[in-house]
Amino acid sequence: MATDQKLNRTMTLVPAISTVMGTVIGAGVFYKASSVADATGSTSMSLFVWLVGGLISLAAGLTGAELAAALPQTGGMLVYIERAYGKLASYLLGWAQIIIYFPASIAAKGVIFGTQVANLLHWGSAAIIPSGIAALVSVAMINMLGSKIAGQFQSITLFFKLIPLALIIIFGLLQPGGVDVSLFPVSPGHAVGGWATAMGAGLLATMYAYDGWIHVGNIAGEMKNPTRDLPRAIAGGLLGIMIIYLLVNYAFLHALPFHAIQGNQNTAMDAAQQIFGGFGGKLITIGILISIYGTLNGYTMTGMRLPYAMALENSLPFSKHLVKLNRFKIPYIAGIFELIVAIALMFVGGFDTLTDMLIFVIWLFYTMVFIAVIKLRRTEPDLKRPYRVPFYPVVPIIAILGGVFIIGMTLMTEFKLAMIGVLATLAGLPLYYFMQKRK
Repeated sequence: MATDQKLNRTMTLVPAISTVMGTVIGAGVFYKASSVADATGSTSMSLFVWLVGGLISLAAGLTGAELAAALPQTGGMLVYIERAYGKLASYLLGWAQIIIYFPASIAAKGVIFGTQVANLLHWGSAAIIPSGIAALVSVAMINMLGSKIAGQFQSITLFFKLIPLALIIIFGLLQPGGVDVSLFPVSPGHAVGGWATAMGAGLLATMYAYDGWIHVGNIAGEMKNPTRDLPRAIAGGLLGIMIIYLLVNYAFLHALPFHAIQGNQNTAMDAAQQIFGGFGGKLITIGILISIYGTLNGYTMTGMRLPYAMALENSLPFSKHLVKLNRFKIPYIAGIFELIVAIALMFVGGFDTLTDMLIFVIWLFYTMVFIAVIKLRRTEPDLKRPYRVPFYPVVPIIAILGGVFIIGMTLMTEFKLAMIGVLATLAGLPLYYFMQKRK
């Protein structure tokens, strides 16, 4: 266990903000524009849900960071959930992350990577899954070479995340004769139903792009002054992300007619070609592909260590195999297991199906984290809290209401998908009791 006292407090505000932005920005900003447009039916509502999604994520990040600063231990959210609700709830979270969250995240990125490769090289839809699998396998192989190499690769690809975003924003907004974008009044399209339905479905899509904020509090133990700088880093980082997302989506809407964005997972590529021309668009698309590949690397690196961590406590079947390390000290059996589950999920559903399911499941636990902040304030008032969420309890309540809204609207709009996620999570119950009995 890494504790607050053992970590080197060297991080200042600027690198902390960079860490926040690097953690959150991934593939979603490029490929959720189509599903947001589909769900909302209007330019004004599309931009509005990106704004609301950012504000909910900001409240969520500021709230979750209190527990991250108070309990800066290996395991992150697993530690917070166990502290507030007990071992069973923590086990179900770990199980859900192993079976759904990480594999579905990796699978979704594999699908979208394959889609863009197939379109870029004109290979046709039959090449999507094989191209995606090739990306997943190659990233897993990089991670098998050791955490140092995987970490260096992550740093390199982080640079490529920002290049296409910056170019699309700058040149997209300056493009003469673009499409007029209607910002007001904020109202959904006629074909998508009422305000609540459009908001719910649109928010569900945007939250995938904002996902990752739960990890930003984990830097608390390495900050020189977490009480002062942690809220600034989270607020500054997430506000920066929200502005980038709004500008990128405005650039998409300015470059392409709204109907050309709806349901079009090639929106980023089409907008890049519209802004930069054929060759320039291809270069931007290659930059986007490198960005997705880097995000794949980050989730693979993190995901393979979770079954390993649970196997160390003998909490999973075949634990003695899952804890095995290769000569580079990497849990290779756990990594192969996560890879197999991710590849299997690629055949189950497309990008939006996978992301909607994982966001629903993970937001069940995120909401439990927000409630845990209030719960532990009452049950453990003497717990050392280097950082306290500002404007308590208003900010945690906003985060809770946002979580409840996302969960409720998913149940209304994607009930079958939500139930699959719930049943897959609850499948961990008999396994938990079986492993406890065997211990």
